[in-house]
Amino acid sequence: MAAEAHDLVKIYGRGDTAVRALDGASVTIPTGTFTAVMGPSGSGKSTLMHALAGLDTVDSGRVVLGDTDLTALDERRRTLLRRERLGFVFQSFNLIPSLTAAENIALPLTLAGRPVDQDWYEELVATLGLAGRLHHRPAELSGGQQQRVAVARALIARPEIVFADEPTGNLDSRSGEALLEFLRHAARDLGQTIVMVTHDPRAAAYADRVVFLADGRVTAELDDPTADAVLAQMARLDAPARIGG
Repeated sequence: MAAEAHDLVKIYGRGDTAVRALDGASVTIPTGTFTAVMGPSGSGKSTLMHALAGLDTVDSGRVVLGDTDLTALDERRRTLLRRERLGFVFQSFNLIPSLTAAENIALPLTLAGRPVDQDWYEELVATLGLAGRLHHRPAELSGGQQQRVAVARALIARPEIVFADEPTGNLDSRSGEALLEFLRHAARDLGQTIVMVTHDPRAAAYADRVVFLADGRVTAELDDPTADAVLAQMARLDAPARIGG
């Protein structure tokens, strides 16, 4: 397994205002798979991703990345682990405005003092269609091009897992589909492990598997999803809330 979460509990606030964002959530992330995480607003999906990625601590439970227990690490070691072993793609592209596309892609390796694997770099650039844009700065790129640069940056160091938080949220439908096609290709053909939080059933249908959360718990999983099957499962999750008012 690339990652496992066991009985995660995360509480924000205290007393009457306390919110249990995670309430015993458990999930496994197989190596080389593309997993989508979905759930109603407030279900805990982003909190779960942040816990899996070591971006946030939990109140109880364990997160294991490979053979490393993240919940046993202090903040300094979690930061080092994120830099060396994980990749991130966010809804906002988070590119450095003063750097070219090529420099943004290589940034994780530059910060780590590691050389660029030129063959891997060229494969990413070619597959993502960025060859003609490498010397452009972010302001000179379209939203879709900026997000593809962000994906290349996330993959350049060959991380154990790439975490993507609503990666198509700021893209038009065509750019979003192209990005999702690449993420699926990265998992199926390149062996990359990807975890994506999304609210879009069409985006989730590109994944190998969808994990559904409700009230801070994993309530269902769906293999080989279709958009219709995802919609049907989401409707079942929403039904109790509607019935209860």
